[in-house]
Amino acid sequence: MHLVYPAVLAALLFCTGVYGVLARRNAILVLMSVELMLNAVNLNLVAFDAWLRDTLHAGQALTLFVIAIAAAEIGIGLAIVLTVYRVRGTADIDRLRDTSEPAMDRAPDGAGDPDAGSGHPDHPAGPAATNAEAPA
Repeated sequence: MHLVYPAVLAALLFCTGVYGVLARRNAILVLMSVELMLNAVNLNLVAFDAWLRDTLHAGQALTLFVIAIAAAEIGIGLAIVLTVYRVRGTADIDRLRDTSEPAMDRAPDGAGDPDAGSGHPDHPAGPAATNAEAPA
């Protein structure tokens, strides 16, 4: 068997995966592209194992480990993507700048103070302060 054929196919698969990771905006498609890259590595491992005629078949054994790790990665990745989609409403990677939850309950006047407008009676901007300062 010529080693060139599986090596070229693996290179094409890997390049397709790299393009998918760099060009896609959807998190699911990025995960699929990572799987393409891992499958290209698996193809190289099996091809070199067959070419070297290893008696222990180390390339095939390592391929099984990579498949198991890829399955775990997809499970965790999909769980993260589903959680982000439920919280944010989108799986678009460009819109996800940070991992913090969106601040929907912040008051517009409390730019620097997290307790501003919180309604705490001891706080200067709380309801006690606003009721005391209100004209009669």
